[in-house]
Parts: sequence; C-alpha cells; structure tokens
Amino acid sequence: MTSKPERVVLIGVAGDSGCGKSTFLRRLIDLFGEDLMTVICLDDYHSLDRKQRKETGITALDPRANNFDLMYEQIKALKNGQAIDKPIYNHETGLIDPPERVEPNHIIVVEGLHPLYDERVRSLIDFSVYFDISDEVKIAWKIQRDMAERGHRYEDVLAQINSRKPDFEKFIEPQREFADVVLQVLPTNLIKNDTERRVLRVRMLQREGKEG
Repeated sequence: MTSKPERVVLIGVAGDSGCGKSTFLRRLIDLFGEDLMTVICLDDYHSLDRKQRKETGITALDPRANNFDLMYEQIKALKNGQAIDKPIYNHETGLIDPPERVEPNHIIVVEGLHPLYDERVRSLIDFSVYFDISDEVKIAWKIQRDMAERGHRYEDVLAQINSRKPDFEKFIEPQREFADVVLQVLPTNLIKNDTERRVLRVRMLQREGKEG
C-alpha cells in the first residue's frame, strides 16, 4: 500500500464455498491493484479446525464453527484505519496457522460464507454482493476446484456437498436478502457436453432502493 487511506471502503462478498467468489475477486485485484485493494477470506475466522469439525459434526457453514466476535472487532479496526493480526485457516492442512499482519487499505473486501450473517459485521459493510449459483453449476465448479486445487477425492467432495446442503439453506442462502446486488449464475445449453460449466448465463439483480 502506497499511502494510508483517508477512508476505508468495505465490500462484502457472500456465497457458498466453491461458487466463484475468489476467482471474481482475483479479477478485481487485477483491475484495482494490491496498492488499493485488500481481500480477506472469512474462512480465516474458523474457530474449529477440520478435525474438530469432523469430530463434532459441525460444518464450516454453521456459525458455531466461526469466531464472529473476532471477525467483527478486526474488520471494524481495519475500517477505522488500524492494522490487525489476522488468523489464517490453512485449506490444505485444515489447521489454523499463526496470524499475519494486515494493514488498512483504500478498499477492503471481506469474502466468504458469512459476511452478511452477523448484524454487527453487516453494519460495517458499505456495499455487498451475493453469489447465487445454481446447484448444477455449483457442483461442477466445486468438484473441479476441490479435486484440482485442494487434492480431495471425487467421492469425498460429493459427500461433503450433500452433507452441507441443509446448513447452506439455513445459514448462507438467507444472506441473499441483505445483499445490494445478487449475481445469479445459471447453466446454458449453448455448448454440448460442457460438464465443467465453462459457458454460463449471468444475471445481476439490484436491491430495490439501491442506487446504481
């Protein structure tokens, strides 16, 4: 970051795991540059590691597996121009690693499962987006990502998708109502045998009363 921001703009990006949030934000970073924009993955605020979640039967989508008090305090600090020591959730090992220093930036994006779930965190956000991905596209993307990038087995990915669905419907999907903009991603039949769903239909829905 080249200079301390006079005002921090906070953007929330919500959606299920594997729905394209990180890919979308990488494009935004390419556009704005790291000197202006910092992305924080809210997975880093998991309070239970992978082993603990498996032992308790609590998924990462369940609020009980996340530290919302710390999330709120640290995001508030960044918005107030203060640096934080943010925890790190390691997706490869499933463990919580030692924290890293994060400085305030002109644009802070908090992305993950729960940016709009906690009312305190939601009140800090200036603009929010919810990724509404059809089940067909979500499954294709998640299988591709978790197998290629995280080394998971096909059978394990499918089992995880099915086991997480009730928590998605209970804790993640309701955040759609709080988003300023909803990006709907739907399959298309324009390309035959497109099993990886590389060609899609995208619709943008803007919340009534929100200026464009």
